[in-house]
Amino acid sequence: MADISSLFSPYNMGKFNLSHRVVLAPMTRCRALKGIPNAAHVEYYAQRSTPGGFLITEGTSISPTSSGFPHVPGIYTDEQVEAWRSVVDAVHAKGSIIFCQLWHVGRASNPVYQPGGAAPISSTSKPISEKWRVLMPDGSHGVFSEPHALTTAEISEVVQHYRQSAINAIRAGFDGIEIHGAHGYLIDQFLKDAINDRTDEYGGSLENRCRFLMQVVEAVVSAIGAERLAVRISPAIDHMDAFDSDPLGLGLAVIEKLNKFQKEKGTKLAYLHVTQPRFTLLERTEAEREEDSVDLMQQWRRAYEGTLMCSGGFTRDSGMKAVAQGLADLVSFGRLFISNPDLVSKLKLNAPLTSYNRNTFYTSDPVIGYTDYPFLQKQTHAN
Repeated sequence: MADISSLFSPYNMGKFNLSHRVVLAPMTRCRALKGIPNAAHVEYYAQRSTPGGFLITEGTSISPTSSGFPHVPGIYTDEQVEAWRSVVDAVHAKGSIIFCQLWHVGRASNPVYQPGGAAPISSTSKPISEKWRVLMPDGSHGVFSEPHALTTAEISEVVQHYRQSAINAIRAGFDGIEIHGAHGYLIDQFLKDAINDRTDEYGGSLENRCRFLMQVVEAVVSAIGAERLAVRISPAIDHMDAFDSDPLGLGLAVIEKLNKFQKEKGTKLAYLHVTQPRFTLLERTEAEREEDSVDLMQQWRRAYEGTLMCSGGFTRDSGMKAVAQGLADLVSFGRLFISNPDLVSKLKLNAPLTSYNRNTFYTSDPVIGYTDYPFLQKQTHAN
């Protein structure tokens, strides 16, 4: 009888050989003062590195216009590139592989984060509703401002920002990059029909709404190669008003285009990262939501011709189940990895997990809630 794959079985992700399938998910942590990674980042990522493990950085700004949170790292200046090199070197020294997530928040911003106090950019001029709040530099919460709808010429400039940031990431030593096309940020603002109200070649049909993403993919691959590129999408996630009338169809459309692109290039992307839709359909029962979530993921899994990574509130049991049933090749963990730097070991041993403190997710303190969570060995020795 063949062995059933588990979270702890090896996996070949294209040119990268992983010893297990537990991935550090990209998570905004707001510790990069003035947009530059520092010694705290080196320690944070090194703590979560394992031989043959895989890490994805927090969302990393691709340009001065791309941020919507305080103290978010960038990768568009030489100083930022050099700072990231120290992080990458520490991760590689522990035997892990690390990708940099390239991020532009689009309209999910405020003039306080924009050069000269300008309006943030987007696919649309519609602001995010007041149901949502933007985290301000002083820790308070403000409103998202009315964005500037990008012109066709301006879209081309943003595509080049992604391309140059990918080049910068490889220069910093990263093994690859993940394009953040999810969670209501810029690329998702083009993909979702509840946001994208354009009447040009970037709006209307699924073909048009996927155009910006695919132009970014093409530009990045032309610079660093397909095997170093990954894409993250969240067709069924409604974060920051990012609804779509047909999430299944949107996901399948993106997947069809990625499959076609891979065939034309003769090389697969590193992976496709999909957030499972656990935040949607709240009026339904938990069982119904779980059934819908599995159905969507099954269809996307069957359609995508390559490595599929899933995220979205996974536990040890649900992660094991997703891999064993073939719903995912890799599973990324977020909040559990914040409070358990040695999460891989704890999951293997099925050891108790340290609880996370939401109040310190987005502070700028370089230690508290960032690098001070205990390791299992230290917990054991203390008892």
